[in-house]
Amino acid sequence: MPVPLYTQTVIAFIWDYDRTLIPGNQQEPLFDAYGVDTDAFWFEVDGLMEHYRRQGAMISRDSAYLLHILSYVDAGIFEGLTNDRLYELGAEIVPSPGIPEFFDATRDYIASVPRYKTQGITVEHYVVSTGMRPMIEGSCIAPHIDGIWANAFIERLAPPGYLEHFDVDSGPRRISHLGYTVDNTAKTRAVFEINKGANRNAGTDVNARMSEEQRRVPMSHMVYIADGPSDVPVFSILNQQGGKTLGVYTTEPRNNFRQVKDLQEQGRIQGMAKADFREGEAAYLWLMDSLDQIASEIVDARTQAFADIPNPPGHV
Repeated sequence: MPVPLYTQTVIAFIWDYDRTLIPGNQQEPLFDAYGVDTDAFWFEVDGLMEHYRRQGAMISRDSAYLLHILSYVDAGIFEGLTNDRLYELGAEIVPSPGIPEFFDATRDYIASVPRYKTQGITVEHYVVSTGMRPMIEGSCIAPHIDGIWANAFIERLAPPGYLEHFDVDSGPRRISHLGYTVDNTAKTRAVFEINKGANRNAGTDVNARMSEEQRRVPMSHMVYIADGPSDVPVFSILNQQGGKTLGVYTTEPRNNFRQVKDLQEQGRIQGMAKADFREGEAAYLWLMDSLDQIASEIVDARTQAFADIPNPPGHV
């Protein structure tokens, strides 16, 4: 029997970003800074799939807007846009009500319950987003979370023979290429990385075969909070594996509510609430109750495991 790698006492909250942890789209500070019409940009993005199809080319729907951002950089509209500038603009992102305080509230609650604290239960928070990593890293939530999966840009490509030459050009350049991209498939990969501990242990390959007992965070110990169709694959996996799923909506645009309501009616999410995480609000109550349920199940399972250990025979 293999030696257990982990105690499996971690509870992981996994969050979408836009219209979940923030009420709108994270790109708004970028458009404001450069005087770009938001509606015009997204209207152009909506036509990109067909535009490239007519040219005999294929692009990913989830990365289309990223390519369009790069085209705005090339055209001089986002003149000199760097990762550092995106990080700075991230500080202007306004979070949803109750964020980032909710992150600390979950950790404080677990620490305040003796039977949870005794068993070593901890809470981690992760962001898995089709947004831009430097903006998320620059936002007010970054100090409160344990990991980010999001799109990343590269400013300088490694040239041929780069291993043999010292790079003397270390100054910032404008973003020019996509480095890491996240779509709905990559979101499921992120969940499995958390599940297997690949995000914490570089020696663990996310594709490695691993028994349920050897995984760092069982999916039944996960809570996924998101708002859109791109999250359906993760919702489905966690629903099947005993995790918790909450669909959240914002009041603007109005179709966001309808979108989440459709997910609920299709049985793709277990709960639905407005993206307001202040104490006493529906999302807060649902998530804290889910936290309590998972923590209780961990305690019960560990208590039973110890009870199943046979005692040595006594003296006659």
